[in-house]
Amino acid sequence: MSNPLQQTIEALAKEKGIEPDVVISAIEEAVATASRKYYKTGENLKTRFNLETGQVDLFALKQVVQEVTNPAMEIGIDEARQMYQQLYGDEVANSIELGDEMEFPKPTEVLGRIAAQTAKQVIFQKVREAERENIFAEYNQRIGEVVTGTVKRFENGDIILEVGRVEAVLPRKEQSRAESYAPSDRVRTVIKGVNRSAKGPQIVLSRTDPALLIKLFEQEVPEIYDGTVMIRGAVREAGDRAKVAVFSRERDVAPVGACVGMKGTRVQAIIRELRGEKIDIVEWSEDPVQLVMNALSPAKVQRVSIVDDRDRIMEVVVEDKQLSLAIGKKGQNVRLAAKLTGWRIDIKSEEEKRREVEAEFGALGGEAAGDTAEEPAALEEAAAVLEDEAAAPEEAAAIAEAGTDAGNDLKAES
Repeated sequence: MSNPLQQTIEALAKEKGIEPDVVISAIEEAVATASRKYYKTGENLKTRFNLETGQVDLFALKQVVQEVTNPAMEIGIDEARQMYQQLYGDEVANSIELGDEMEFPKPTEVLGRIAAQTAKQVIFQKVREAERENIFAEYNQRIGEVVTGTVKRFENGDIILEVGRVEAVLPRKEQSRAESYAPSDRVRTVIKGVNRSAKGPQIVLSRTDPALLIKLFEQEVPEIYDGTVMIRGAVREAGDRAKVAVFSRERDVAPVGACVGMKGTRVQAIIRELRGEKIDIVEWSEDPVQLVMNALSPAKVQRVSIVDDRDRIMEVVVEDKQLSLAIGKKGQNVRLAAKLTGWRIDIKSEEEKRREVEAEFGALGGEAAGDTAEEPAALEEAAAVLEDEAAAPEEAAAIAEAGTDAGNDLKAES
């Protein structure tokens, strides 16, 4: 680009991150809008940017017809041919046919200051719209990506961060309660979404989304980055505790050890980034019972049984001294384990389970006693026969196995 206008267009396009064609299109539309306001003739006005001169040419389009009914939009074929014959010769004039569109140049120097101001507003509006559309398209494809922003200001509990050349919002509900920031602080967040609004696209960030935890592990653990170790699930209660289930695709690589690192260096880097949030790294298993046992770490589980496979309910029994550790502070450990595994977990201590079993057996014993009381005579007869010294061992065994009816039959025979 050589002339000043073209250089200005190129600089503006580079600054706003848009294509020069978008700026040129905005200029053409702006001049067309200003021309319609100035001429007010009802003509079909068209603009075209001239790359050679760096000017915007203005034309009035008219359709070639046999009989003119609207002079502002139409021109007779005879008149059109006569006009082109004088300008371009017979060959060009004779090539004109009905239905063709002809361009008639109109001056743009007469548009004046108001028209220029209108054109300026239209250009800025179009460039702004193109810039917003580019920002939305760019960040909509980056959802789930970790970005670093600088704190600019605070608005009603929300934090406004500068990410690259745009502003993004970290809502209060997406902030960890263990963290606080000051202006100019650098914050690492994950892009949660992009919303369209009247003021332009709004980029929503998060410090509480599990995606942030997953991306931090990808950055700190090379085995996760290259796919050797896979994260099968991650849950968080931001600022307090998180659980991550990992799986190794190679037998020689221990997934938990790879994530923890030598002397805990890898996981400690993530804990520092999350301001001291505790992270439990557990091994993933396709067996739901084993997965639940792993997910309840650091508590040690005695046994696990599936109560309802369809509703995904499990009963877990732990030692008495492990009960509080398995449940966690305010139920946090078992709650996170349930989210991670997708199973509803009912935790009981050994003592509680023993009392429950005793109560069940007691109830069953009571039912058996009630059934026996219904036939006292038969039981008395059976007992008398069993106590009789003359009764044969085979007969006694038959009485014990057959019950009341067999006892009555045996007595009748004797």
